[in-house]
Amino acid sequence: MSVRDRILTLFRLLLLFTVLLAVALISAITTIRFTIRGHQETMPNLVGRTLEAGQRISSSLGLETKIEGKVFNNQYPANSIVSQVPAAGTRIKVGQHVHVLVSLGQPRVKVPDVVGASTRAAQITAIQDGLTVGDVAAIHWPGSAVDRVVAQEPPPSSAEVHSPALNVLVSLGSAPESYKCPDFLGRSLPEVRRVLQQHGFKVGSATPIPAPGKPLGIIVGQSPEAGSRIEADAVFNFQVAGPPGTAAAPPTQPTPPPAANPPNVSR
Repeated sequence: MSVRDRILTLFRLLLLFTVLLAVALISAITTIRFTIRGHQETMPNLVGRTLEAGQRISSSLGLETKIEGKVFNNQYPANSIVSQVPAAGTRIKVGQHVHVLVSLGQPRVKVPDVVGASTRAAQITAIQDGLTVGDVAAIHWPGSAVDRVVAQEPPPSSAEVHSPALNVLVSLGSAPESYKCPDFLGRSLPEVRRVLQQHGFKVGSATPIPAPGKPLGIIVGQSPEAGSRIEADAVFNFQVAGPPGTAAAPPTQPTPPPAANPPNVSR
């Protein structure tokens, strides 16, 4: 066989190998795509069906139904699906969850008036009237005792009830009295400590730090910061001018509550 014939034979073999490789790749890609598509389903419409029927349909497609909540609904009877995620027509992978809301039917409950009751009393009343207590939020409410309901949602005797849960806002009592923190920088520590203790505030630590040019014992740093809002139980900590290694002043023992209107402390 001549060299030319050998080259032609090798070229034919290489071309055949290339064609076979391309066919194998196309076949593999097609198989993968069919496999992926074979594990996807089109989401059916479950809205309006009973929960049991919806669960059977989802299960037959390899999907799992997850109940996200129950709501009163005038359009769909009790135990019917009123909404779903994903929506009907969506392509969904087998094994995924279908999230649904289930109808409790038309509202047949009368919302009680729990304003003024304690949280515990509100819970008992709600349960007795066929409701549950949902969100309980707390807030400082002037003129109201601690643990008293000051607002509710839905309001009493509401005609439209969208959920069996009664949400309440509970009082933490009146907000504690607060003051504007004075600026003590540049004043001597003994003077400031005496003023604070006279009005019932606590002095915590007094840490000496190098402060060139400042007389010893002069306040060069404070916490809380000047201008911030403080309450009656605030504890003051200071940094004072002093050479390295100066012993810090010992913490002050607890003192009586502050006066109603401490001088030099702005409300």
